[in-house]
Amino acid sequence: MRWLAIALMLWAAPLWAVEPNEMLDDPALEERAREISQLVRCPVCQNESIDESHATVARDLRVIIRERLVAGDTDQQVLDYLSARFGEFVLLTPPRDGANLILWLAAPAMFLVALGIGWAAIQRKPKAADEGLSQDEQAELDKILNS
Repeated sequence: MRWLAIALMLWAAPLWAVEPNEMLDDPALEERAREISQLVRCPVCQNESIDESHATVARDLRVIIRERLVAGDTDQQVLDYLSARFGEFVLLTPPRDGANLILWLAAPAMFLVALGIGWAAIQRKPKAADEGLSQDEQAELDKILNS
């Protein structure tokens, strides 16, 4: 069981991108820095937060976040600073206002449109008649079966 725990810890070690020399002495500030770092996209990796990334740019951003927190900025002020300096792309979850509102609403709107189109297509589909065969069709079928 110990070997499994050690193997899992070694396997997960690369996930800890924050280097010891980056960490703050104050545990509360360090926790805030880690939370903010999980909200910021790595410009190199693009699908990882800077908290997970080993890229040099991610390290620089983590240092900037810690410097801003030590200077007394709130979490939102740090995020606003990063957005102003690097653009909204740096945020893993962009704000839901302005032009971004279109992106947030486009997928649900297209889903509702697709549901509407599907419902309309089902409603237009002709229903199968339950009357059976006409007399001409029955006569033709009998002729085919008897030959």
